[in-house]
Amino acid sequence: MNDRKNQSNLSRRGFIKQTAALGSAAMMGGLWSGHIFASNNGALETRAAKLGFIALTDAAPLFVADEKGFFKKHGMTNVEVLKQSSWGTTRDNLVLGSARNGIDGAHILTPMPYLISTGAMTANNVPTPMYILARLNLGGQCISVGNEYKDIKVGLDTSVFKDALAAKAASGRPVNAAMTFPGGTHDMWIRYWLAAGGIDPTRDISTIVVPPAQMVANMRVGSMDTFCVCEPWNHQLINQVIGYTANTTSELWHNHPEKAFAMRADYVEANPNSTQALLMAVMEAQMFCEDPANREEVARICSRRRWINAPFEDIVDRMRGDFDYGTGRVVENSPYQMRYWKDQASYPFKSHDKWFITENIRWGYLPTDFDISGWVDKVNREDLWREAAQALGVAAADIPEGMSRGLETFFDGKVFDPDNPKAYLDSLEIKTLRGA
Repeated sequence: MNDRKNQSNLSRRGFIKQTAALGSAAMMGGLWSGHIFASNNGALETRAAKLGFIALTDAAPLFVADEKGFFKKHGMTNVEVLKQSSWGTTRDNLVLGSARNGIDGAHILTPMPYLISTGAMTANNVPTPMYILARLNLGGQCISVGNEYKDIKVGLDTSVFKDALAAKAASGRPVNAAMTFPGGTHDMWIRYWLAAGGIDPTRDISTIVVPPAQMVANMRVGSMDTFCVCEPWNHQLINQVIGYTANTTSELWHNHPEKAFAMRADYVEANPNSTQALLMAVMEAQMFCEDPANREEVARICSRRRWINAPFEDIVDRMRGDFDYGTGRVVENSPYQMRYWKDQASYPFKSHDKWFITENIRWGYLPTDFDISGWVDKVNREDLWREAAQALGVAAADIPEGMSRGLETFFDGKVFDPDNPKAYLDSLEIKTLRGA
């Protein structure tokens, strides 16, 4: 509960003032010494790195890189992959860095490197420059609803859910939607879904922060009506007969970007060759995870105590791409399953980062005059991904020609043009904008 309260306080305390100030100072290069590429001689500057993860199946590439020896294959023989209790803990340990008993990089919610780099979501709004090196996956998250609403079978359309929530609120009972970090991906998905059906996630329902591994327990005791998180917690909810899946988030936005592999900028700049080695190991692990022949093994790895520590049965079906929604709807080999490598899943499109920043502006986490393109150019290091892909001999079809995936269309018909984020923002009826 303290973690939830502290994150909520950080999400609002002085973020506008801080990001406005950083908008000029950081873009002048004060926070970064410049983009550095791996040197030609290839000698590793260090063989060590401390990488954080949250107990979710989209962290599987880090588990696999460790268990299958990909880090060691690329010379990184002293990599520690360390479980974090919450996204707030991940943030705090990234701010500390390994020199102060924190971590150097992490499996992370895609918007977090921006929220950390700007200081918008750090203690006292102190910035810690970060780089996004790769996307870890596409899709694979779900929005779940408690069995209290099983009779209405909530799905993509939240209009009926809106009436049910309003009736509950009118009776004096609290209505809550849970996500995992303010401004993070799960926050964006559940807010988008609610707002598309006319539910204002700021005024009509309380949006609360709950760590992923605590979602099921909190739903069991009635702490929330709906939540958004990755697996295995949605399927575990069904197996424990507590709730059901309303939708997979790729039904909201097909093959949407999700988690990223990110590092502190100072680690990357001090260790460009070691960074490339880490990146290549993670990319190879993503290829391993994508292969259908490996999915059961990946599920077993994920279930182990040192990683997710959840029953294999809660993980394996959705890892294979088979979805029982808990409502009688069953989809095998779903087109909305998580992608680790297929469909250019690993490449960190700059256009996708622009959407996340725009949505953070929509909900008041970042100011309306935030320099979207400038910050994306600072934080997103797709250039390092391309360098690693070349070194690995990645097929040309898996390497995008440009840095944008182009126009993105959502389930409610809204279209995001990365060249004109303002037009998208203006088209949204429900939002909570805050000035600079």
